[in-house]
Amino acid sequence: MKIKFLLMLLLASTIFFSCADSNEDKSAKTEKVAQTDDFEYLVDEFADIKVLRYQIPGWENLSLQEQKLVYYLTQAGLSGRDIIWDQNYKHNLKIREALENIYSNYEGDKSSEEWNAFETYLKRVWFSNGIHHHYSMDKIKPAFSKEYFDTLLAETGTELTGEPYEVIFNDKDSKKVNLDESKGLVEGSAVNFYGEGVTADDVAAFYAKKQSPNPEKPLAYGLNSKLVKENGQLVEKTWKSGGMYGEAIDKITFWLEKAKGVAENEKQANALGLLIDYYKTGDLKTWDDYNIAWVEATEGNIDYINSFIEVYNDPLGYRGSYETIVQIKDFDMSKKMQVLEENVQWFEDNAPLMDEHKKDSVVGVTYKTVIVAGEAGDASPSTPIGVNLPNSNWIRKAHGSKSVSLGNIINSYNNAGTTGRLEEFAHDEEEVALEKEYGQLADKLHTALHEVVGHASGQLNPGVGETKETLKSYASTLEEGRADLVGLYYLMDPKLEELGLVDDHMKVGKAAYDGYIRNGLMTQLIRLEQGADVEEAHMRNRQWVSAWVFEKGAENGVIEKVSKDGKTYFDIKDYAALRDLFGQLLKETQRIKSEGDYQAAKDLVENYGVKVDQDIHKEVLKRNEQFKSAPYSGFVNPVLVPEMDENDEIVSIKVVQPASFEEQMLHYSENFDVLPLEN
Repeated sequence: MKIKFLLMLLLASTIFFSCADSNEDKSAKTEKVAQTDDFEYLVDEFADIKVLRYQIPGWENLSLQEQKLVYYLTQAGLSGRDIIWDQNYKHNLKIREALENIYSNYEGDKSSEEWNAFETYLKRVWFSNGIHHHYSMDKIKPAFSKEYFDTLLAETGTELTGEPYEVIFNDKDSKKVNLDESKGLVEGSAVNFYGEGVTADDVAAFYAKKQSPNPEKPLAYGLNSKLVKENGQLVEKTWKSGGMYGEAIDKITFWLEKAKGVAENEKQANALGLLIDYYKTGDLKTWDDYNIAWVEATEGNIDYINSFIEVYNDPLGYRGSYETIVQIKDFDMSKKMQVLEENVQWFEDNAPLMDEHKKDSVVGVTYKTVIVAGEAGDASPSTPIGVNLPNSNWIRKAHGSKSVSLGNIINSYNNAGTTGRLEEFAHDEEEVALEKEYGQLADKLHTALHEVVGHASGQLNPGVGETKETLKSYASTLEEGRADLVGLYYLMDPKLEELGLVDDHMKVGKAAYDGYIRNGLMTQLIRLEQGADVEEAHMRNRQWVSAWVFEKGAENGVIEKVSKDGKTYFDIKDYAALRDLFGQLLKETQRIKSEGDYQAAKDLVENYGVKVDQDIHKEVLKRNEQFKSAPYSGFVNPVLVPEMDENDEIVSIKVVQPASFEEQMLHYSENFDVLPLEN
């Protein structure tokens, strides 16, 4: 499970760039950028997106074996890049090929407004791994005409016809992930997880017949397959070697085998071996065995996330999007934050939950701050800042979980940010001062508490199925909101001072509460077009949490809605009472999850998390017009460049920075374009 990043506003993204596939080394243009305090973070800015750089501090301190392990893992991740494009939409690969061919071969006027519009459209598609916006899920609308596009196709000899051509300009498949049940969760979603004619009822009936060999250890049915109709019968097309996406998976396993050969220890090698077996067989029992081995492999400086994992892109919560993150341990910060890992049982015991929903023993939670060395798939360009895995409830309960905070990603956000929006939307100077002094620490602690304590907390009642089955389309936003609430409840607890994590828990807590309410009720709305509903799971959870506590505290004036100089603000008057409300909502949210109460989940999300106050939204958009900085940030990734000896053995690996976003994207397509255009 992921936590998305909002310092002031904003979610971001990242891409890992590499220089070779399994056959040859095709270099791309790069510029060397040293590890320095005087680091140029901004690479590009277009539409609603800023593209940044991040560094890999401490790379030179790794052994050659460790550097090789990182290199092989990043190559494995990039080898599956085409998978996420195809998962996101069935025509994405055809459209990407056509757009890139135009971009690389057009020799006409590149100073015109329409060419600039074409270039911006291509960059947006690159950023989103397809033609739907990476966050809003809406189809990206081109600002150039169909006639101009026809000219570009003709002058570059590019072929794009039929539905892949028409869908760029028409209203078909307008939403990647649709969560409005009235439109059909499957039928109304463009994501490529289900075949033509498959309905949500078909899916429910199909998986209702699936019985795990051990009901106490339910298999993740549907996680690694596409469900289609063949001759009127529902059939799973499994993502595995020799199956769907087999060409890319064979490349992934090629590099994973190399990584296994330089593993730091036996447990790490064993986990990699099981991941390889899973990719080759598609067997879900092997997936569980791998997750257990992976979560218990805690030694070593290098770790990774790789495979079909998060289910946010499936409106029914079954199918996992392909993603990878390669991580290097940040020794200093991990040591500081280990205190949360060591005290996780205290947090569970003192949580405002019903006793029957608390775990008697929280097993094996490990927390590390890590340095990202590469990301791909659904983790790139849009990256989380924290991850807690595995997602299986029974594995988490019996074997524990791993939580990581992506330290160098957060550092890049912090160094590339601006305070202008803070001063515009904060109620008063005290709120601004608290954010400036304590905001970064509050964000860091909220991420840690969300991942380490939040996702590890609580348990399902006996006999209650997995949340994707009980809470259905509301499962993801309920889980993210529940973890957020755990963090919010404890951010104002004196225990944080006792553990040495903060000097003043009240000021850190106030900064966190101010920022969360300000964002949940106002600033995150800059991401939406006027009149739109909230669709994305994390945005929904921030709104339903904030809107619920605002409403429930209204009678006692816990949070006041203030109008000042014609502008709206939300001013917290009673922080202690707000903490109590967070605790009450946490208790109810855990009850919903533990009991599998679908109706209560639906009521909570639909009543508080979906609809937007249109007057406030219009005002927020107007007030935001003064800020030219894009609301979403993303990354190009450092390039790992191996140097070889006369025997083609790697003798060193250097880190350089890519010169531009577009060159990196074209390099990816040249080196990791392994899937057919139709799958």
